[in-house]
Amino acid sequence: MDGVEADGKTVDEAIQRALEQLGLDETEVEVEVLSMGRSGILGIGGDRARVLVRPKSGPARTTPSAAPPTGEETETAVGTLERLLQLMSVDAAISVRAPETPGDGLGLVKAVLDVSGEDLGILIGRRGATLSSLQFLVNLIVSRQMKTRTAVGIDVEGYRRRREESLKGLALRMADRVRSTGQSITLEPMPPNERRIVHLALAKDLSVITVSIGEGESRKVAITPRR
Repeated sequence: MDGVEADGKTVDEAIQRALEQLGLDETEVEVEVLSMGRSGILGIGGDRARVLVRPKSGPARTTPSAAPPTGEETETAVGTLERLLQLMSVDAAISVRAPETPGDGLGLVKAVLDVSGEDLGILIGRRGATLSSLQFLVNLIVSRQMKTRTAVGIDVEGYRRRREESLKGLALRMADRVRSTGQSITLEPMPPNERRIVHLALAKDLSVITVSIGEGESRKVAITPRR
């Protein structure tokens, strides 16, 4: 993954914006300060701080192989998900693969558990809310069993991939509108994984910048012209 440039009133604010776009934390990146910024007189005429943030090189950032990931944590996650589906009286099959795209959680999860079957909408819920809760629950249970932080992704009948394509298309359309009007656009509230998709979709666009605003479940992405 290439680096991301971001700006802010301070260097720290610029770094946080870049981390949000990359979906990483400070331990996983290298930061180059391009400009420290400076305050203007009475808030007028100042320069914003600017940074270039790159993911650290290493095995965790390489492209995953086509072979499905294995290991005790992944096997435990599969077993946990199977048990939860049984308790929900849901008849479905589970397959394991490596994450491939930001929508899968590429760079954040060790494996994706694909759930397939008939009439599985109950596992997805409105805008994927039930699916996100199911994924959180599986990771919580496995992390406690393994006594280490576990991160696997869960998808149902390709929902996350379809949602990812929809969000990428939305991001590109809204960026076109921002360029043509010169006005900022704020998208609807989204969970962190979906905001990450929007940030990454526009990370290389030199005409706009993205930033997450708001708090909690009301947090959303704003797309603004790059000044």
